[in-house]
Amino acid sequence: MSDIKVDGFKASDTFVELHSAFDSFTDAQKQAQVKKTKGIFELRITNNDKKEAVWTIDLKKNGAILKGLASPKADVTLIMSDDTFSQLASGKLDGQKAFLTGKLKAKGNIMLATKLAAVLQLTKLQSKL
Repeated sequence: MSDIKVDGFKASDTFVELHSAFDSFTDAQKQAQVKKTKGIFELRITNNDKKEAVWTIDLKKNGAILKGLASPKADVTLIMSDDTFSQLASGKLDGQKAFLTGKLKAKGNIMLATKLAAVLQLTKLQSKL
């Protein structure tokens, strides 16, 4: 899990939780998420020190959370601040509102970006199981 964590980023904790949730899923649960989402998210997050960290959520083939650039190429790249990501992950900020107010920028398949909230909620789902 330490390969997911990046010091100085609040978002890092969310990705560690998401990674743990995916690790605990059965192959059938992972495949269900892949089938539901069908895409690769690349998240570029900038912290208060203006440093950037990149994480990839691969829900196209195997259901994996990785630190670093997407390989193969991401279907959608999301660019935001660490604070914005934390608010999205906690449900305090709606993705569409973040996009419309310029807090969230997206490149690629914008419609896939709408599925991110459901993916982030997997950590809450896992804690209930």
